[in-house]
Amino acid sequence: MTAPGLHPSVRRSIAGRSNCVRSLWLIGLAVLLGGLGALSVTIGSRDVAWADIVAALADGRDTIGRAAVALRIPRTLLAVLAGSALGLAGAVMQGVTRNPLADPGILGVNTGASLAVVIGVARFNIASADAYIWTAIAGAGLTAAFVYTIGSMGRGGATPLKLALAGVATSIAFSSLVTAVVLPRNDIAGGIRSRQIGGVGGATFERILPVMPFLAVGLAIGLLSARRLNSLALGDELAAGLGERVAPARAVAALGAILLCGATTAVCGPIGFWARSCRICAAC
Repeated sequence: MTAPGLHPSVRRSIAGRSNCVRSLWLIGLAVLLGGLGALSVTIGSRDVAWADIVAALADGRDTIGRAAVALRIPRTLLAVLAGSALGLAGAVMQGVTRNPLADPGILGVNTGASLAVVIGVARFNIASADAYIWTAIAGAGLTAAFVYTIGSMGRGGATPLKLALAGVATSIAFSSLVTAVVLPRNDIAGGIRSRQIGGVGGATFERILPVMPFLAVGLAIGLLSARRLNSLALGDELAAGLGERVAPARAVAALGAILLCGATTAVCGPIGFWARSCRICAAC
């Protein structure tokens, strides 16, 4: 923010420099991400050469190294997509709840999506990718509405602290419900437990492609909601005084976060940033 007494040309110059620095940071981070992605493909239990990577991209799997690369590429792509989706969803949730600690794990949204998938598998025998995605998104949406309702009760409405407490309590309760649903079903317990760990191991393009439209829509909604979220950060009354429609803005932004969380949970399980580990395929 620049001082109000500065000349307009000076303010434009400072703003231009700030945008330039921001662009350089974005370019640097993109290059870093590309480098880490390349390392993810080349380094593992079996290191591979660049020639194997080029051959694998051309659909060549005639050697163990090239076959390992063919398995690592979708895994790396899914890791980037899942991390980006959950990161953006967390940023949106922080803006919606005005809580800098908010994320899909703390607010219980990922756990709700996972519970919905477990119930769908155990009670309705869902098996298709589309069914997983829609079930996870529905679970994420219902959980978000539930947490916000609980956090809105009492004096002061939906405060950041009450929302965080409601989310943590809901996450713990839903985790227990997942166990209760799985215990009587030994036939699906192994697959469900493996899925509940969360991770990107065993990723394939066939698993990734169905969630791409949902991630794209969630990304678009999240980016388009950025300006409104900045207004909401000032407080509901001030945002309304600036002409912002608070409730619709919050609902639309939350919809984007729900799509991102639900789609990611459908393909990766309830993955999070603090205590989840990637399941690495033994062939890699």
